[in-house]
Amino acid sequence: MESNDEIIFDSEGYLRIYKSGRAERFYRMGFVPPSTDLATGVSSKDAIVAPGVNARLYMPKIDSNKKLPIFVHFHGGAFCMGSSFEPRAHNYITSLVARANVIVVSVNYRLAPENYLPAAYEDSYAAVDWVLSHKNGGPEPWLTDHGDFAQVYTSGESAGGNIAHHMAMYAGAKLCGAILIHPYFLSSKTDKAEEFNPLLAENLAQLWKIACPSTTGLDDPWINPLAEDALPLATLGCKRVLILVGGADILRDRGRAYYEKLKESEWKGEVKYWEAPGEGHGFHVFKPKSELSEAQDQIIADFVNKV
Repeated sequence: MESNDEIIFDSEGYLRIYKSGRAERFYRMGFVPPSTDLATGVSSKDAIVAPGVNARLYMPKIDSNKKLPIFVHFHGGAFCMGSSFEPRAHNYITSLVARANVIVVSVNYRLAPENYLPAAYEDSYAAVDWVLSHKNGGPEPWLTDHGDFAQVYTSGESAGGNIAHHMAMYAGAKLCGAILIHPYFLSSKTDKAEEFNPLLAENLAQLWKIACPSTTGLDDPWINPLAEDALPLATLGCKRVLILVGGADILRDRGRAYYEKLKESEWKGEVKYWEAPGEGHGFHVFKPKSELSEAQDQIIADFVNKV
């Protein structure tokens, strides 16, 4: 450890990043092993989906031969925090799998600043390819025996919602749809929702530039899918998109603008939008048993199962 290593980002109690690329994460994520949840019957196990890329797979309790939708899911954390194996992420996915009756592959992508972007995107591409490779057989029986490859979705929250969008653009018509939960999108243009928490808005803008040193800024298409240089949303190959936001989330207006832009484009698919009144960013992670957290999960379940 260098005594003169300059601190370039400090979010008290959560994350400190140094100029050298070293990070200190004060929020102890912990690790929960895969298991079978006694309350829901949801089973989980870990797998290597590509060299250096791990994921946790979830399977609901099976009571029929019906093929199940598949989510390729990406956790949140501003590209700098989070894990597929920490208790909050594990418990959330377990609950969602039980409610929606879906198979989930939760991808544990590399984090910045130890691995600058596009590392997280590269890991995510590999995970999507691994899942889709099972369409005509593959090494993972949960996918080959129980997965419905006509209903593969990318999904994710916050940074994971950002990744889910880009993976949908990448995989095209091989996917059925995308589910973006409180997506981490930014812009050089300010909006009203940022007034909910100006410090958090400033931190998210700063973290983006740290996670992606090669970025062109807040209108980089990686962080702003509505930027002038971004691929048109009309080129999405999937046919169904669901955007969920918190009514008091500083990123609310970014998610809403994405919805409006997609709806107004020449894209021919189905897009739905849902807003949790008065709730902030990632509220379902911190209050998983709240009425609106359960309502959000039900919106996702209904969207997937009412095709």
